[in-house]
Amino acid sequence: MATLKEKIDRYLLDNAKIPLAQKVFFTENLRVMIHAGLSMSEALNTLALQAETKMFRKIILEVKENVESGKQLSIGLTKFSRTFPKIFISMVQVGEVSGTLEENLQELTMQMKKDYELRSKVKGAMTYPVVILVAMLGITVGLLTFVLPKLLAVFKEFGDVKLPLATRILIAVSDFTQAHGLLVAAGAVLIVILFVLFSRTVRGRLIIDAAILKSPVIGPIATKINLAHFSRTTSALLKTDIPVVQAFAITSDVLGNVHYRNAVTDAAEKIKKGETISHVLGAYPKLFPPLIVQMVYVGERSGTVDTLLGDIANFYEAQVDNVLDNLSSIIEPILILVLGFMVGGIALAVITPIYALTQSISES
Repeated sequence: MATLKEKIDRYLLDNAKIPLAQKVFFTENLRVMIHAGLSMSEALNTLALQAETKMFRKIILEVKENVESGKQLSIGLTKFSRTFPKIFISMVQVGEVSGTLEENLQELTMQMKKDYELRSKVKGAMTYPVVILVAMLGITVGLLTFVLPKLLAVFKEFGDVKLPLATRILIAVSDFTQAHGLLVAAGAVLIVILFVLFSRTVRGRLIIDAAILKSPVIGPIATKINLAHFSRTTSALLKTDIPVVQAFAITSDVLGNVHYRNAVTDAAEKIKKGETISHVLGAYPKLFPPLIVQMVYVGERSGTVDTLLGDIANFYEAQVDNVLDNLSSIIEPILILVLGFMVGGIALAVITPIYALTQSISES
């Protein structure tokens, strides 16, 4: 019977999250080694020695043991579905059956590289606004907690002077923050926890993802990213001769937005019943624009759906690159307006009573 430590190690191994960059390195080098004539066992052993993390090294060595026991590579990868997603395993499996493993690994490497580049650009573009928002929040909390109480204490001494509404609100917020700082912090943490829990429910995910798609700035970017993922993944799968229905089922797993995921899953069921891809995608005009529907329709007539989907992926990836490159200039005015409104509101709440007090003193 396995010990508690062994069970924990097994759980951690089965649920390991390996960075995409490491998986790209693994796939690309595995293809190169197979092309050079190394056996699968030798290739996996070499890749295990080059693995950046101890966890990934253990995974590769266990896959190697399965291969040496006579099992196919795809069977060994199936045990680590959290590390190697369904698209990875399916493309390897088809390559083993059809004798095109090297070509499939090359296609998979290209698809993963595109995915990695897209993710990196999105993370890089979102860093600036997130840092600014965090800084704004920190400055506001600092003002309410340390600076404004000393300044607002002066106004409290003039009880006979009626303070403006903005000043009274600011004093109330500052007093509450000072008196119940831990409660405010606990409330903020609780809101974050409740939001995370809500986002993990089916209804919560539907509402949040719908809001993302409809939002003015983030919505168009999210739509283009999902369309690029859909087109790139489906194109890669169809090029490796995976059936359309299976390709759509696998693609639905890699899409980030639940509405796109549900639409592609539903499309797979309809295609299974004999409907064309273009007709099925056309039933979701809010998710799949006419460009994709028409291109797929042309591809179905000419037998080049995989190629045209690849062209569509390139088109949307280029659009995402362009938007992300200009994201700072798009968001900057919004952040400036928010910051100006915040600073202006605080300044108004502080300066107005000073003017009122000055007037009161001069009259007396």
